[in-house]
Amino acid sequence: MSACAYCGRDNDPGAQFCMDCGKPLGKAAAMKAAAAATPVSTPAPGPGGAPAGNQGIPGTRVIEAPGASAAQPEAQAACPFCHQLVDGHLPFCPHCGRRLSAPGSGPACVRCASPVTPGTKFCATCGAPLGDTGPIGLTRSSTEREKRTDFAFTVVLIDETGQTVQRFDRKTVHTTIGRQDGDIRFPDDPFLSPLHAKLSWEENQLVVRDLGSRNGTWVFLEEPRRLVDGDLLLIGSQVIRFRRLGYPGPHAPDADATKRMGSMIPSADIASLTQLRSDGSPRDMIQLSPGRDIRIGRERGDWIFPYDPSMSGAHAIVRSEDADFVILDDSSRNGVAIAARGDMALGHGSRILVGDKLLRIELP
Repeated sequence: MSACAYCGRDNDPGAQFCMDCGKPLGKAAAMKAAAAATPVSTPAPGPGGAPAGNQGIPGTRVIEAPGASAAQPEAQAACPFCHQLVDGHLPFCPHCGRRLSAPGSGPACVRCASPVTPGTKFCATCGAPLGDTGPIGLTRSSTEREKRTDFAFTVVLIDETGQTVQRFDRKTVHTTIGRQDGDIRFPDDPFLSPLHAKLSWEENQLVVRDLGSRNGTWVFLEEPRRLVDGDLLLIGSQVIRFRRLGYPGPHAPDADATKRMGSMIPSADIASLTQLRSDGSPRDMIQLSPGRDIRIGRERGDWIFPYDPSMSGAHAIVRSEDADFVILDDSSRNGVAIAARGDMALGHGSRILVGDKLLRIELP
């Protein structure tokens, strides 16, 4: 048996990762974790829905021994990430260390490897199309796609109170926005680039893409969102950058067994949030650790900005989910936005910020 240095759980001989906490049991496991990060396509469900016994781990199929009846599935299943046999009741895979029973387990986007939700057409992280055949990152062939004939939608310019200032009815596949060029222009906005952003219909989904603007195109979040390295957040008037630092793992004791002084809680910082000035230079920073949520606000929280009147007293939460972090709005007045990278899907009521213009999307 091999005991985990983090939680003390005894693991089976040869296990690379702890079956209880998912931490690597040795250097070889840490190397294997990097290789296991490559997403693996999951078999699509058959005509009758998910395969029998597919209730223990999302996105997995039950492995049955030859001659076994469908009514008596084996206790083991295939890990959806590395396809090694695992106990269907374990929270972590002992072979690749990925969590099996947490939200976000199962199929991943083929572009950015982020978890995807069944039934969605675009990845919530990078905006890549996922298709209609299942949440495996594959789109339908062109012969199967339904040709859209109605491209109608409305861009509504709203003020700080949400009141309508101006409406732009569109019926084209592509709509560009800018200060000097574009189909929709705001010549009085100095924060808007000459050609700033583009709205397009892609696979029957309206998406927005930044066109290399100086200040970016911001999409306000309507649900919690998993952060990826390099994401830029707009919280109040603060631009905050998320960075991954990597997981350092356990520290080996010194040769003379002398303990080092310093805080042991938290024991590992694996990501950071950095406040950016208008010129892009860093200012303040806060570290992110597993198991520790960070609250951001003007008056309350772990990171406070008392000088920002556009930030609510309690504005946003960065929630820890094992080694991942999720940003969610804490019932703020102005919301939380993320800078668009690639195509980002929009829905009815979605809000985007270009320059200092707040726009709302209305779909028929």
